Amino acid sequence: MAKTEVILAHQVIGLGAESDQVKVAAGYARNYLFPQGLAIPLTAANKRRLEALRQRRAEREAHEFNTMSELAKALSKMTLVLNVKAGEEGKLFGSITAGTIADELRHQFEIAIDKKKIRLEHPLRTLGEHDVELRLHPEVTTTVKVRVESGTALPPPVEAPATAPKTKETAPQKSKEASSAKTGAAASAKAAAKKERPPKKPKAERKPE
Repeated sequence: MAKTEVILAHQVIGLGAESDQVKVAAGYARNYLFPQGLAIPLTAANKRRLEALRQRRAEREAHEFNTMSELAKALSKMTLVLNVKAGEEGKLFGSITAGTIADELRHQFEIAIDKKKIRLEHPLRTLGEHDVELRLHPEVTTTVKVRVESGTALPPPVEAPATAPKTKETAPQKSKEASSAKTGAAASAKAAAKKERPPKKPKAERKPE
């Protein structure tokens, strides 16, 4: 396959950036790079444009660095909340991947990040908070807090059977009332007996001899 040298006029992922001189397939250059304005043929005339391309590249990279730095500051203050199905011991039914986090960032905060920039050593499989690293730029790295919560409804608590309240015993009160009545009757009888008792006769005075 014939190769040709070109000068990149714009950044091409996997190939290079502005002002880079690269070799590509002649058909790729002719059918894609040149028509899209992504590259120009490597000629003596086009080499004079290298300085302008380098300047454009420097400006673009500075803009990307500033943009990603601002985004990193914002992400470091955010908490991404994910509701998932989990078992009783907090283990997830499934796992949370970099793709899941990228989708939720877009859905919750309207932030578009390539999932390849989300660095997960392994998918998240437990509830709680996790600090996830994001490599937004070769010189910009940050973390976003991901809180995984259970969206599984818990079973209702089992209620203990209701017990009938204990009734107070009324026997002592009856006994107290009976004792009071008995005391009152005895007092009335004593007063009546005292009233009916005949008066004592006065003692006769003894005459002196």
